Amino acid sequence: MGALPREVVRKAVSQWSGKYVIGLTGNIATGKSVVRRMLEHLGAYGIDADALAHRAIARGAPGYQPVVELFGRYILGPDGEIDRRRLGKIVFSDPVALASLERIVHPLVSQAIDFLVRRVSQPVVVIEAIKLVEANLHYACDSLWVVYAPVEVQLARLMRNRGLSEAEARQRIAAQPPQEQKMALADVIIRNAGSFEETWKQVVVAWRRLVPVAEAGPLATEAVSADQMTLEVVRGRPRDAAQIAALINRLRPANPPLTADDIMAAFGEKAFLLLRAGKTLQGVMGWQVENLVARTTDILLEPGLPLKSALVRLIQEMERASKDLQCEASLIFVAPELARQDLIWHELGYTPTLPERLEALAWQEAARESMPPGTVLLFKKLRQERILRPI
Repeated sequence: MGALPREVVRKAVSQWSGKYVIGLTGNIATGKSVVRRMLEHLGAYGIDADALAHRAIARGAPGYQPVVELFGRYILGPDGEIDRRRLGKIVFSDPVALASLERIVHPLVSQAIDFLVRRVSQPVVVIEAIKLVEANLHYACDSLWVVYAPVEVQLARLMRNRGLSEAEARQRIAAQPPQEQKMALADVIIRNAGSFEETWKQVVVAWRRLVPVAEAGPLATEAVSADQMTLEVVRGRPRDAAQIAALINRLRPANPPLTADDIMAAFGEKAFLLLRAGKTLQGVMGWQVENLVARTTDILLEPGLPLKSALVRLIQEMERASKDLQCEASLIFVAPELARQDLIWHELGYTPTLPERLEALAWQEAARESMPPGTVLLFKKLRQERILRPI
């Protein structure tokens, strides 16, 4: 999720001047989002087109009423929002219904993608979309990356991660074109059936071969001295996995203990900020950006640190990076004892709240998806105007 230097060494050919745009696709449950996050770790700005599609049919968004009129009020949940699982049961069993839905949603998503790509400052953008090829969006990109996984891996992931029955999972897999059709068009094929490290190596090799910018550096922030301790925040990299695991095991023991491989896998879901005093790791923050919402799920600090200075450094760097990624809001989930540091959180602009009290559906969904059990939600708007209103 780091910033990239601006030196583009060859002219991009995408429809967006001054940007090198990677189109990232693959069939359901192949691991597209993991690969997108890897590219974000290398410095690209990531856009999740499928999340934008969800926004486009939220109540009050331009796609809501046309979809309800097309499929009926059966697809609505008790809160009046479209129940995507009910909608999915209809469209994944009826190709005509799926095509009708796409005719409503695709133009709205394309509009949002165009707006975001033109707005961001990063010179490299990755657009993740399951229908990238079907919507002809790949023609607007500089290179097409396709993520592949064997059918048995797709099936296991759908059943484990989405709670689908085997029949539902097979139905969704069968509703999509064969993976080989996308692979035949690809500039890069990422085979994502093994470990995170195996996939990461493929991504790095392809990045260095095709992407016309230097890889983002470690991105250290300005060091500050607090109570005779100089603290510095740096962006964590996969090479820091063993050190991160050791700190977490010391501060939040688990049985069995976390391994470096566990942290490597976590890099497929989140970014880490590391708080150092000299060469010693003193704290870690884990956070991710999805659907223009920053979500901080891990804050671990060594006892004896100046708490205010440590929190301020980490939170400010997270916010700076999140604003650079066009985030609308920041959600921080902390243990109750840390949440009781009222003065610190007030000075940082955060207030405790509940997911259902957040004003935007996208923010509520982000909170429900990410909130660890037993934590307190702290909320802050990062901008007054929402980026994709009304989408």
